[in-house]
Amino acid sequence: MSETNGLNIQEGYEKALRLAKFHYENFPVVSLLIPKTLRKHLSVIYWFARTADDLADEGSHSDEKRLKNISDFEKRLENLLKGCCNSELESALAKTIKIKNLSPEHFYNLLKAFKQDVTKKRYSDFNDVLCYCENSANPVGRLILELLGLKNERAYYYSDKICTALQITNFIQDTSLDFEKGRIYYPLDEMKKFGVTEKMFELKENNLNFNHLVEFNIARTQQMFNEGKNLLVYLRGRIKFEIVATIKGGELILKKIKEQKFDVLNIRPVLNKVDYFKLLIKSMF
Repeated sequence: MSETNGLNIQEGYEKALRLAKFHYENFPVVSLLIPKTLRKHLSVIYWFARTADDLADEGSHSDEKRLKNISDFEKRLENLLKGCCNSELESALAKTIKIKNLSPEHFYNLLKAFKQDVTKKRYSDFNDVLCYCENSANPVGRLILELLGLKNERAYYYSDKICTALQITNFIQDTSLDFEKGRIYYPLDEMKKFGVTEKMFELKENNLNFNHLVEFNIARTQQMFNEGKNLLVYLRGRIKFEIVATIKGGELILKKIKEQKFDVLNIRPVLNKVDYFKLLIKSMF
């Protein structure tokens, strides 16, 4: 039995696997395509990101309290990196970081993004959004590549494209939910260009102006997916199929939004079990 500071590391991995298995995302964190040897490591990374995300979003805490909770979680990260863990999950993450030689900066960057979710509610232009994605999304892809032992700058570049595209897909998908939390991720200069006002979000007014704004964002996101697919030449085996399926999952969300006439103010598209099955099959052919 593996233990650190008297904590059962295996139990930490099992808890992380259970969390990853039952929490909804655009594509299952632990699917059949993930190599078995990587599942526990991906799951405990997911636990870290999911926990920090919940600290930034869940509950009715004040912004000050949310920031304090994230800062406290950041201190726990600092401690576990030093080998001082307070839970089985922390011990499992510390083990994964050590044996897989993961870069701690990726975890710190994720926490920067979650803090930003609390303090920043609007984005002036698309570069502003991209800067957010550099911390909120791209570290996840880079951690996956590090789990594979793949450290290649070109691969990182394409991975960033995929992860940013997935993040923006999620922004479009969650337009209404984010507005309820006080956030708009559509760049303000683009809203002005298409004649979209915040009142339209408030009234859930799915008019032509709003449709054109969403359509523009979908087209740009698809271009990012297309460029990111160049990452696939660096991958082999089941993880390659997993990344293909993940990309297709994001593209399917975009397709569903088009089919619902770009109405993301009143309809939140999701993937169902049939969609997941089809994606698994398509990813292998």
